[in-house]
Amino acid sequence: MFSAPASRFVSNAMLRSTSRTAAAMTRRRWKSSSTSKETAPAAAAAKSWWSSAEVWGGLGALAGWGMSGSAIYDAMQQGPEVISLTMTPVLIVYSTLFARWAWVVKPQNLLLCACHVTNVGAQLNQMRRALEFKRSKGEEKQVEELLQTVGVAGAATALLVAAGPRMRSGLSNANLGVVSTVAAADAGPFTVHFWAPMSKWFISGASFLELHRPTDQISLPQYTALTFTGFFFSRYALLVTPINYTLCSVNIALFGSSAWHLGRKIKADYIDDKEEPTPAP
Repeated sequence: MFSAPASRFVSNAMLRSTSRTAAAMTRRRWKSSSTSKETAPAAAAAKSWWSSAEVWGGLGALAGWGMSGSAIYDAMQQGPEVISLTMTPVLIVYSTLFARWAWVVKPQNLLLCACHVTNVGAQLNQMRRALEFKRSKGEEKQVEELLQTVGVAGAATALLVAAGPRMRSGLSNANLGVVSTVAAADAGPFTVHFWAPMSKWFISGASFLELHRPTDQISLPQYTALTFTGFFFSRYALLVTPINYTLCSVNIALFGSSAWHLGRKIKADYIDDKEEPTPAP
């Protein structure tokens, strides 16, 4: 057994050791807290605008609003003869799909969703104006053929949408290897993540089919908006969940085709020298 003085000595030594240990732990906690506070702003800064889905999604939405605004502007300022009956139906389908896509994608993009809902209404009005113009010129047959094509396409689309979930479930559970894997994919062919970018391929295709369209029939606001949309979405598609490589590739194509038309329009209206009329003798 320890004597009383020895016991007090041991107790004091243990107290001093405990105090030093507690002090050391306190210093480590303080240093750790200080380091965390110093690195927090750096970590926040590391997520720059280049890697922010919100930034690129916001820019894409603003470009989308430019497209909706261009349709409204054209309805107020331009005659119906400049309306493309090739591009306008495609834009209606495109905006319908992207309104849904913007609602379900992560992070959700409500600004983009609202602009596409608006664009559907604006493009439907443009379609109405174009058809009325065609009828006024006696082109009833062309109008009827277009309406029949739209009706058949709409009915087929509605049927596929209704049957889609059951088809996806059946293929996913059929153990068909790659087919089942593709059917079950988050951005597979049974999801809006696939069909929204596919609708943009139709827009790019429409632009490519009209590469030599007369410049007086090209809408400057519309193709400006489409060019910026293609640019912004090329990056945005790589930052959303699920990542959408199809959306990225189609926006690269959209940017190229729309920029081509935009460049031709600007060159024709603002750069080329206008021939002065020859004065009468």
